[in-house]
Amino acid sequence: MGILNLTPNSFYDGGKHNQLDQSLLQVEKMLKEGADIIDIGAYSTHPKAPYVSEEEELERLLPVLEKIVCTFPEAIVSIDTFRAEVARKSLEAGAHIINDVSGGTLDNDILNVVGEFHAPFILMHMRGTPQTMQTLTEYEDVVKEMIYFFSEQIAKARAAGIIDIILDPGFGFAKTLDQNYEVLSKLDLFTPFQLPILSALSRKSMIYNFLDINAQEALNGTTALHMISLIKGANLLRAHDVKEAKQCVDLYLKTYVG
Repeated sequence: MGILNLTPNSFYDGGKHNQLDQSLLQVEKMLKEGADIIDIGAYSTHPKAPYVSEEEELERLLPVLEKIVCTFPEAIVSIDTFRAEVARKSLEAGAHIINDVSGGTLDNDILNVVGEFHAPFILMHMRGTPQTMQTLTEYEDVVKEMIYFFSEQIAKARAAGIIDIILDPGFGFAKTLDQNYEVLSKLDLFTPFQLPILSALSRKSMIYNFLDINAQEALNGTTALHMISLIKGANLLRAHDVKEAKQCVDLYLKTYVG
């Protein structure tokens, strides 16, 4: 899953692809490098990012989405949003998947919208909002509480008519650095849900803070954790660097599948 950020303030590539021509070139590059899905986000969920109105999110998103759908009709497009109306308008414009960082908790209508369109839903674990999540990191047992969260939200998604669900443990969302690594080390504990697992840790602070580097220097660390994710049961990698992630997948498949 290749990342296309349409925001001016994303932690790694903010402002690089928020012009239409730049976005199309980046999508073309990611598809050529082996991306199976293009994940488009127009609202930065970084804890220090400012609030963005629904109208502004749609203004950033829809023109680019419509052009991508027209230019690359073979592409599978995911929309990174937690708002029901943004999800609705995106699906109407040709998007295929909704990727909700709140797992359906910030806008109660989003599950019904996704169910109405029979679209796949990426259900991520988070507490609070992007602005408050890093104050909500106290758990008795982080993995156990995540399993309970997923159980509840999967049931709600099923009740809303959603058939295809992908689980995302939400690295960096309402978790400390140590909790992120605990979740990664126990990623296989989520496999009993028998749902695909998405690992989205590309160039995140759990890598660059631990290694005392910056996000621009975190590709090697990202690749290392991508391989660990695959070994521990991940089925999808959400990445800024598609070529390197695809190479990681190919090497994993060669080693473990043959």
